[in-house]
Amino acid sequence: MVKIIKKNKNGNNNENNQEQQLPPEERVTPEFSKNFEENFNKFKAYLQDSDDIVFRQFVSAVGNIKCGVIFIDGMVSKDWVQRHVILPLILEARQVESDKQKEINKENAAKIMLEHIVSAAEVKEAEDLDKAMLPLMSGETILVIDGYDKVIVIGTRQWEARGVQEPSTESVVRGPKDGFTETIRFNTVLLRRRVRDPNMVIKNLTVGRRSKTNVVISYIKGIANPDLVAQVEKRIKEIDIDDITESGEIEQFIEDNSLSPFPQIQNTERPDKAASAMTEGRVVVLVDGTPFALIAPSSLYQFFQSPEDFYERWIIGTLLRTLRWIGSFVATFAPALYIAIVSYHPGMLPTSLMLSVAATREPVPFPALIEALLMEITLELLREAGARLPKAIGQTIGIVGGIIVGDAAVRAGITSPFMVIIVAVTAIASFIIPSYNVAIAFRIIRFPIMLLAAVLGLYGLILGFILINIHMVLLKSFGTNYISPVAPVQIRDWKDVFGRMPLQLMRRRPEYINPIDIDRYEQDSIKEM
Repeated sequence: MVKIIKKNKNGNNNENNQEQQLPPEERVTPEFSKNFEENFNKFKAYLQDSDDIVFRQFVSAVGNIKCGVIFIDGMVSKDWVQRHVILPLILEARQVESDKQKEINKENAAKIMLEHIVSAAEVKEAEDLDKAMLPLMSGETILVIDGYDKVIVIGTRQWEARGVQEPSTESVVRGPKDGFTETIRFNTVLLRRRVRDPNMVIKNLTVGRRSKTNVVISYIKGIANPDLVAQVEKRIKEIDIDDITESGEIEQFIEDNSLSPFPQIQNTERPDKAASAMTEGRVVVLVDGTPFALIAPSSLYQFFQSPEDFYERWIIGTLLRTLRWIGSFVATFAPALYIAIVSYHPGMLPTSLMLSVAATREPVPFPALIEALLMEITLELLREAGARLPKAIGQTIGIVGGIIVGDAAVRAGITSPFMVIIVAVTAIASFIIPSYNVAIAFRIIRFPIMLLAAVLGLYGLILGFILINIHMVLLKSFGTNYISPVAPVQIRDWKDVFGRMPLQLMRRRPEYINPIDIDRYEQDSIKEM
């Protein structure tokens, strides 16, 4: 925001003495006047120290009125500005009819330029410097006209951007291969291509006092609950911070419980997933500069769904989803179960198996808890190292490092072969969960459950399971229960929870979202279950 210098009753500055000590840009009043030089110099006072700002003055053939354009090099098409703004005003304006030329003066020159000369598709006015700065910083061109107490904002955005590519975090065997990019307008187009409903709303917001990041709220009017839309918009507008660079920062500001390890808002790189969420009655949030969109509200069961579940037959989708649930339990409780049985309940195992486990643990000098913690921490270090290194090297480090470390640990008597197997199965099970942030949540809670199992045995493991469920029951996502539709029980919505029923039987949208239009199909010849 520019600094407004207030005047006292005598017309003098209230801060006369302080004003002389302020930099030039802080002594500029934001209101435009009809004087060209004054208006043009307002922009120069702020931007003349930046070498990428282009200031161009010229005299228009329309009444010989002095004009100027201001834009940022690299964010606009110079050729476009030349052909559609500067060239028409200098040369093509001479072709205006002679009787029209006689009527031109400083009062109506701007109107004639916009209606007869400038051939830009997107044109709007800005009344003061504050309203002109944000479009200029976003890649628009500012046209200043002598005798006109406003400036013209011309849409000329054009910059280098990454093309549409396959999402790297949500790959599928069958399904669309296009993904969101870092350019927000590309992303809204990808949504429009899939949802060609005129009721689909794209609402633009700006977040960040300095970054002025573009944020888009997208939903389908007539399906999404207006209270949900208003709540999402309200939370985003209440964000007061200098800089927003990624949708993850928006997510942390608008989620219900920032202390929970479980994400309450889903993120995705896939336009088809975001479009499908909107048709269910959810709200999608896009942030300029990141390919990850946010989906709200979200329940725990959404994070176990993959778009591929719906593109394959329902039997295949149900099988894959069941495997994910099994994998989540293994990834969370397998090390704790090993610790509890070895430490407190060896009688639960068959005698031959227990003797085998005891024989392999005989050279290990540590209790089961320390053994498990050493292997789990080592696994997490290898996983993070593989993720941060270049792709080719990272895969090699992850595989080779795991084999070498595991074999060396067994040979050195630091851990048992059974523990290596448990840790390897746990790692594989955690990779089967489609959502990366939920997989991390299960990796986090694995450690306190291991501690409970080491102290209380199976009772501690069961206690940990109960505490996790209590926590998830208390969680909300924009007023929606986190483990809906299981708690509270809504049987109708169970068709797409642990498994997936045939699409013909999934006529209704999820009731726990409270959509306005509950029916997906106008008519359904199949009796609903």
